[in-house]
Amino acid sequence: MTTTLDPGATPAPTEASPTGPIDPQRRRRRVRPGKVLGWICMIALLLITLFPFYWMLRTALSTNALLASQADNLLPAGFTLDGFRRVFGLVTLEDSLAQGGAGGRINFWLYLRNSVIVATSITVGQVFFSAMAAYAFARLRWPGRNTVFAVFLSALMVPGIFTAIPNFVLIKELGLLNTFPGLVLPTLLMTPFAIFFLRQFFLGIPFELEEAAMLDGASRARTFLRIILPMSGAPITTLAVLTYIAAWNEYFWPLLVGQSENVRVLTVALGIFRSQTPQGSPDWSGLMAATLVAALPIVILFLALGKRIVNSIGFSGIK
Repeated sequence: MTTTLDPGATPAPTEASPTGPIDPQRRRRRVRPGKVLGWICMIALLLITLFPFYWMLRTALSTNALLASQADNLLPAGFTLDGFRRVFGLVTLEDSLAQGGAGGRINFWLYLRNSVIVATSITVGQVFFSAMAAYAFARLRWPGRNTVFAVFLSALMVPGIFTAIPNFVLIKELGLLNTFPGLVLPTLLMTPFAIFFLRQFFLGIPFELEEAAMLDGASRARTFLRIILPMSGAPITTLAVLTYIAAWNEYFWPLLVGQSENVRVLTVALGIFRSQTPQGSPDWSGLMAATLVAALPIVILFLALGKRIVNSIGFSGIK
């Protein structure tokens, strides 16, 4: 049995729209309660995340004398830039003590230089060697490749503190304490995460590109350097940024092997500055100013490359 429709008949209104078809613009303007609740939760989480940074800035712009008495005030207590002046060594020792400072000096530019040297060396070495290892695991055919890769990945489950003591003994026996090589060697070569991250991307590159290059006479090393690496700019940049941030924020290992003034990094210097309490309490204003300035390069780096980092992580399948 078939049903014949009259082409000239007027379509009857549906049950979902008893008064006629719904205007598409009205449908788009409709605000769903779930969407509003999601936005409220997201804004609340954003404020909770950013509030410590605001409190750090508020403390850096306050005077030490008024911090305790105006602890419930969201605005800076006695707005001043003295904390930043003490960090950069722009005040004398007498003025620093008069402002409520610790009186101790922090050689900020020397520590900043040391942090840049250590973080840059670790990033360059780790990204390059990890890329070569990831290429070997993704492209080269050799017996036991998957087994070795699985064993290598199992190192992700070993806490870093377990290897700190053996590494310290090795660096001490090599006579590399209080040197830049001693600071960077344990993390200079590669990490399981970096290899896994790049291997996921290398697996998605078509084999035909390498085969075409080899037919033209390119060696395996030339193919890796001239084709694979240029095509992997986005994930390599992401890995470089993540490695740089981790190396910049590292505290425990530089504290163990970098006690000398010439190789001391910012994180260790801030800890020593925090422990100086000649007037009975730390120089909270100066400490927060130094912390803010130390975190500024990383914040700028992430703001500049944040979108690329998120896209590369999603493309690599790592959640």
